[in-house]
Amino acid sequence: MPVAPESPAKMKTGSDSHSAPPGLTPERSLTQRMDALKRANEIRTQRARLKRDLKGGRIKIHGLLLDPPEYLLTAKVFDLLLAVPKYGRVKVNRILTHCRISPSKTIGGLSERQRNELVSYLRR
Repeated sequence: MPVAPESPAKMKTGSDSHSAPPGLTPERSLTQRMDALKRANEIRTQRARLKRDLKGGRIKIHGLLLDPPEYLLTAKVFDLLLAVPKYGRVKVNRILTHCRISPSKTIGGLSERQRNELVSYLRR
């Protein structure tokens, strides 16, 4: 049975023949991978310290939400709220639902409305 030729949309052109296949990341050198690993470990350490400070009451959640440090931008709002004393999964889910925020939303991904609504709700 003859094979139909590929449609022009599926044919490879010379300009993208050097790009990585879809869904795969380009290869990184050992130095690049080590640098990324070091940075990830530093971020995890900073977040762990921050969560301990939240649990201990040394830091207030309001300031973090209004002006988050760079290492916190990719952290989940849900996980950060869980570190606040007296906030468990049920209460955090209720707060996020009330403020119309997805549990998978990151701190950096919050809109101004969501950020302000969450802070005003937490200050009650």
